[in-house]
Amino acid sequence: MKKVILIKYGELTTKKDNRKFFIKQLKKNIFDKLSSFSFDIIDDYYRMFIIPNEDELEEIVLKLKEIFGIHGIVIAYETQDNDVENIKNVCLNLMKEKNEKTFKVITHRSDKSYPIDSMKMNNIIGAHILKNTNFKVDVHNPEVELNVEIRREGVYIYNETISGLGGYPVSTLGRALLMLSGGIDSPVAGYLTIKRGVELYYLYFESRPHTSIEARNKVIELARKLEKYNTHGKLIVINFTKIQETIYKELDQTYLITFMRRKMYQIAERIAKKYKCLAIVNGESVGQVASQTLSSILAVNDVTNYPILRPLCSFDKLDIINISKQIDTYDISILPYEDCCTVFVPRHPVINPNLKHIYEEEKKYDFTSLVDEAVNNAEIVDLKEKISDLL
Repeated sequence: MKKVILIKYGELTTKKDNRKFFIKQLKKNIFDKLSSFSFDIIDDYYRMFIIPNEDELEEIVLKLKEIFGIHGIVIAYETQDNDVENIKNVCLNLMKEKNEKTFKVITHRSDKSYPIDSMKMNNIIGAHILKNTNFKVDVHNPEVELNVEIRREGVYIYNETISGLGGYPVSTLGRALLMLSGGIDSPVAGYLTIKRGVELYYLYFESRPHTSIEARNKVIELARKLEKYNTHGKLIVINFTKIQETIYKELDQTYLITFMRRKMYQIAERIAKKYKCLAIVNGESVGQVASQTLSSILAVNDVTNYPILRPLCSFDKLDIINISKQIDTYDISILPYEDCCTVFVPRHPVINPNLKHIYEEEKKYDFTSLVDEAVNNAEIVDLKEKISDLL
């Protein structure tokens, strides 16, 4: 008898004709994540089994908890001997390790050739445990649920399921470009997007010397935190200084944020197309700040037809903060280094920008060459390098 890790698919089971595609990608993601471990994987339409080196089992489980597409992680006892007496005794020995008082047996018989049906097997195992322990049966609210899965390749017995992240395996739904600032919101938006099976690339706008190298390093660390869940993302850095200074000098300063974000989206669209990203993602939450009113969002979106995903649009700030703490980005996000979205901020920014006024103002200066320059000089940061090597 040995320990194996049983993977429950969860939301993947809602997929019908495409389920094999999602399972194949999940399997690939698991192999990538566990590349430093020794293990085998067996998968089918309903379950996936990881056969680990038992010395590495706990470390493998911790890694699996970082992989989207996994609903539940189970450490199960596998026995190749499907004789009913053997199954009874394995179940009894497992229950003797428990301190609880009530239990319930749940048998899943995927091998329909097995001569004892699920209900009868529940009764046989339950009676054996009652006879040899002080446990009592509680079919409605048991303290221990003893699961027995009878399959052609073996019998798997377990009593606890560790929650996985759920969602879809990364890369099953294409790639998107996350506008990653140094704040709290955008890393959370990125995390929630990855959860839906979307691979992320990251886009950061900096305005050196108005923004510092510490601000850049902060974003690098946030991207690295997201890479724990993502697969092979790239961080693209845009020098936004000339554009931002020109907007400040040439255009209506009360609209500064609107003009700035319009240029960001123009650049983001071109970067997204270059790297085959199917959408742009940001951390906007409706009404949270002046630039996130519906009229401001409309004015900014006006420059692009590209899909814009806003996973946080209906979240309040406390919800966002709670998730940022769960994914370990909060303490980085609150480091006091300004990004380009917090410099040159007008004292009274317009909250309901007028598109006609925007068009008239933007006629005052042709930003084409500045946008071209920013895109052509985009810098790729290797997220695997040490920060000291990037300075």
